[in-house]
Amino acid sequence: MTDSPQQPLTPELIRAALTTVKYPGFSRDIVSFGIVKNISISEDNNVVIDLQIESKNADIPRYIFEGVHGVMKHIPGVKHCDVNVEHKQPPVNKPVSDDPASWKSAIPGAKHVIAVASGKGGVGKSTISANLAVALSKLGYKVGLVDLDIYGPSMALMFGTKERPWANENDEFIPVKAHGVRLLSIGLMIDEASPVAVRGPLATRYVQQFLRNVEWDDVDFLILDLPPGTGDIQLTIVQTADLDGAIIVTTPQEVALIDARKAVGLFQKVQTPILGIIENMSYFICPSDGKTYYIFGEGGGIREAEKLGVPLLGQVPIDIRTRSCGDEGTPVALLSPEDNAASAAFQAIAQKCAEVVLAKEKN
Repeated sequence: MTDSPQQPLTPELIRAALTTVKYPGFSRDIVSFGIVKNISISEDNNVVIDLQIESKNADIPRYIFEGVHGVMKHIPGVKHCDVNVEHKQPPVNKPVSDDPASWKSAIPGAKHVIAVASGKGGVGKSTISANLAVALSKLGYKVGLVDLDIYGPSMALMFGTKERPWANENDEFIPVKAHGVRLLSIGLMIDEASPVAVRGPLATRYVQQFLRNVEWDDVDFLILDLPPGTGDIQLTIVQTADLDGAIIVTTPQEVALIDARKAVGLFQKVQTPILGIIENMSYFICPSDGKTYYIFGEGGGIREAEKLGVPLLGQVPIDIRTRSCGDEGTPVALLSPEDNAASAAFQAIAQKCAEVVLAKEKN
């Protein structure tokens, strides 16, 4: 039995292979974007590919260059490949608005989009996001939650699911459903012990796919659980996604409030409204004597909300059940508010959050 003849090397074959190289941050490929200007093949199968890229971001040409070489290594018959990149700044006469709001677009399939952010890690932002989503669902709203903490995803554990998202005929993610919430997280796509070791441009691309390439099915509220801090991922989201607003999570002590102010500043720079502040770990009710102890200080969240002129959406106590329920994959907001103070706090926060967002819609 003889081997089948090798397919002739043609510009069309190479162009088809290059459709697997996506433009960073988008689902479209470099061919459909018109970046591939010319492909030439010599008689001895040396390939030259000419690319033309317009971008202010110097990382974009490098990422595309590496992507093209990565594809070409796997095409049979290619003896050598040269990739020529012409990097141009966008034309100065191209109309660019100075209004950051004009850079943003709506997230398909979501009526209202809320970002949950914090200036630092360790304040319980993901716990707040998970329980806010569950509490909104218990109020009768259709809710989606996307875990955008690419490097430290935790929602798969908090919702107790290992189900992997599917894709529909349009190559869009179909979120998994858990506890009444439509959920998408990179933690559902990798092994628990596998680190997500990617540089900024690729992380940004993942984020855009998690926002744009998802069948959210017309959710009333889409909750975005942002990574802590004010880095690339946060900046990409606030500059490109049309948000109804952001919720800032903090704890009462001053060291957390300092970082919370930085998160507030990021949203204010791109004209994203601050819906309010949630103070987590506000107090501890001792089971033995019923006394309230303010372990991390008292009133920090209230003072910060007053300073910013935004609502204090709620104060969540330190509670053993909140921790245990999160570890067991059953968010504490699923418990009856009459039986658990944290659940009651989340129900009140969800109600207030919905009222704030819907009131903005009417204005």
